[in-house]
Amino acid sequence: MNPILTSSPYPAKFKPDATTAAQDLRFPPTPPTTSSELPGLKIRLHKSLRQFPDFPSKGILFEDILPIFADAHLHQDLIRALELHIEEHYGRAERPDVIVGLEARGFLFAPSLALRLGAGFVPVRKRGKLPGPTETAGYEKEYGTDFFQIQVDAIRPGQKVLIVDDIIATGGSAAAAGSLVRKLGGSLVGYVFILELDFLKGREKLDANISTLLSSQ
Repeated sequence: MNPILTSSPYPAKFKPDATTAAQDLRFPPTPPTTSSELPGLKIRLHKSLRQFPDFPSKGILFEDILPIFADAHLHQDLIRALELHIEEHYGRAERPDVIVGLEARGFLFAPSLALRLGAGFVPVRKRGKLPGPTETAGYEKEYGTDFFQIQVDAIRPGQKVLIVDDIIATGGSAAAAGSLVRKLGGSLVGYVFILELDFLKGREKLDANISTLLSSQ
């Protein structure tokens, strides 16, 4: 009888435990941090941003983060900077089990960040975009009410959850996402944004820890 051959990334004499297997799914190990690493990353990232005045409406100075994702090194810098930022603000004890990313620009980096942290990724999407049973939360926009949804089995009760997005403006969409996390029984650790429009006072709508990676307008 011919032997049955199976392919495996591990040598025949080595079978990984669950922890080793989970670590293999993460990015390559990062070097130990130094006190100057995060400030240097922030400077490089901030220099890459483009500004567009009067977009999407008059009086708004739009910060364009897309150049970060057009450059592989800057993209890597962003994920490393967010990793260090989260460790600095929340510590290892509050390391999240789940990263929730908001539609749409939150999807650009939330999955990569989740992978780096060894956490799960869960999307929050506009109403009607997710299959299966969902929870819904509304939030006010300048032209009316919009709605976010999350799949009902996306977060288990008691899981520590961090919500991330590119920018906090009025705070309505982030607040809606926070309410969805709590509806599913998740423990909301906080919110992390790349940028913030201070003058819109979005922080006032959020009832968990809030931090911003780069300097705000």
